[in-house]
Amino acid sequence: MDSLFSFVSNPTFWIAAVLLFTLKKGIHFVPQNRGYVIYRMGKYTRTLSSGLNWIIPFVDSIAADRNLKEQTLVVPHQSAITKDNVALMIDGVLFIKVIDAAAATNNITDYKLATTQLAMTSMRNAIGTMELDECFQNRAAINAEIQKAMLEATQPWGIIVLRFELLEITIPASIKEDMERQMAAERQKRSAILTAEGEKAAAIAKAEGLKASVVLQAEAEKEQQVLAAMASKESQILEAEGKAAAIKLVASADAEALQTVGAAAATPDGRIAVNFKLAQNTIEAHKAIAKEGTIVLSDGRTGDNVASTVAQAMAVSSTINHA
Repeated sequence: MDSLFSFVSNPTFWIAAVLLFTLKKGIHFVPQNRGYVIYRMGKYTRTLSSGLNWIIPFVDSIAADRNLKEQTLVVPHQSAITKDNVALMIDGVLFIKVIDAAAATNNITDYKLATTQLAMTSMRNAIGTMELDECFQNRAAINAEIQKAMLEATQPWGIIVLRFELLEITIPASIKEDMERQMAAERQKRSAILTAEGEKAAAIAKAEGLKASVVLQAEAEKEQQVLAAMASKESQILEAEGKAAAIKLVASADAEALQTVGAAAATPDGRIAVNFKLAQNTIEAHKAIAKEGTIVLSDGRTGDNVASTVAQAMAVSSTINHA
């Protein structure tokens, strides 16, 4: 006990204790993404960054420990009135980051509370410039407008607003019922429009089908008529060619016969035979005339002509018999 008392009462012990305490007050290990704001004799001097840092013990003090990470602030429900006088209940979430720990300590008492209140005011202002339908359709525009307004206001506080998001927009029950009826009417309208467009498309398709059918039928009839005309033309050509060939054959046969008769008539016997044939034809012609009519015109020498013709015929016949 005496030894313990003597150790505690030893001045060396107290000097060592004071040195250790002073060293502890002067050395600070700052964590990552933290900023220590240092005051010296009540005046801001500097901000300690992460790592090992030294300060003057009992002269310098840590006035604030600021979080430099991205932070999330919830903006509570509040009332806002649209441009067309509809009361809404809105809330949102805010993402901020402290970029200057000294400004966040020296220029504002509570930067989180101030930022939240500023977000609420900016929300009401943004909603007040839009009608109800625009509030639901332009959420991105509302978020961008609020963020832009807050960026300008929070710069002196050493804070940057990264983004703002509207969480929920609550409308009154009566307005909600009106919107539901309007939506039902719009759905019915779209359904009627789609039905009419479908019927129109079906009618057009049917008409086009009928048109195509008529066109195809007309083309088929035209082709049939063309084929029939071509067949008739070919038939007539073939018939004409057949007749021409037959006429040529008859003419050729007649020509050969005439050549044969002419050759035979060129002889003395042939001339006698020709005269005999002519005499026979003359007699038959006189018979026909006498048979057909009661009056016969003559040159007065008919008997002599007939007698001469008969005599020539008998001579020819006698000559042929002697031959």
